[in-house]
Amino acid sequence: MKVIIPVAGVGQRLKPHTDSRPKPLLEVGGRTILDHVLKPLDGLSVDEVIFVIGHLGGQIRSYVTENYSFKASFVEQDRLLGLGYAVNMGLEQAAPGPVLIVLGDTIVDCDLAAFVAAGEFVLGVHEVTDPQRFGIVEMSGGLVKAVEEKPEKPKTNLALIGLYYCSNSDVLKEELKRLVQSGHTTFGEIQLTDALASMISRGVRFATHSVPNWYDCGKKETLLATNRFILEKLDQPERPAKFTVHPPVFVDPSATVENSTVGPSVSIGAGAKVVGCTVSNATIGAGAVLENAVIKDSLVGPKAIVRNFEGVLNIGENSEIRGG
Repeated sequence: MKVIIPVAGVGQRLKPHTDSRPKPLLEVGGRTILDHVLKPLDGLSVDEVIFVIGHLGGQIRSYVTENYSFKASFVEQDRLLGLGYAVNMGLEQAAPGPVLIVLGDTIVDCDLAAFVAAGEFVLGVHEVTDPQRFGIVEMSGGLVKAVEEKPEKPKTNLALIGLYYCSNSDVLKEELKRLVQSGHTTFGEIQLTDALASMISRGVRFATHSVPNWYDCGKKETLLATNRFILEKLDQPERPAKFTVHPPVFVDPSATVENSTVGPSVSIGAGAKVVGCTVSNATIGAGAVLENAVIKDSLVGPKAIVRNFEGVLNIGENSEIRGG
């Protein structure tokens, strides 16, 4: 089985952090988003992982080759024309056979072995309260009757969550190629949902697999929520003598934390230094320095410096904030 992971996006809603590194390499819960995306693949027999890269894609290539031993390929996406366009480029690299598509900025709490065993063609779904924001699935007789991208008047609240399986990739490849060649777009993009709709109209029988938890890392608020969820699942270390902990937290062993109160929901990266601070609901990047600061609901990028500050921060790599 091949796995396609689109990771070409610019990450506009997570600037300034994505100015210096691609969104999948931002950290939550002590690891990169990409690490969390790849972890569920451990239970599968995967022949190759195909990354569709773009913005700062060289960093993705380097990170994967330095940290993983599976066979990996990298496809440069020439234009940002939507998920369907990205998947089409990945399929052009893939040999015929089964394919699993996993979004590179969405962490799923899902047994992927059970997911791919749910049928020959499977869509990951979850009931949502705001279906206008998603691709929506209509069911009939236990199978997918129709799918529609961000409908103005949704017929259901069953949303596509960015997890797709096709036992025969050629069928999907044909539909996406047709969309790309025709130039057909929805909301200005080549939509994977439109290709799925065409497959259904041709008689392809899609099953669904309910994903109990899935976590979007697309903006500051959801990134912090995802960080909190991951930390809650981690084993918590013994309380250290040099600072006060309010679990859940993650503190990299190489970080220095002294005379501080940390947590709840705080991740502190490798080599960071936190002295005389109170930090809650925040991610502190590798090599960052915080001194005499009180921060909450914040993203602090790698190697950033924060001194004598109180409040909410959203600062990128190598930035510096000094209070009065």
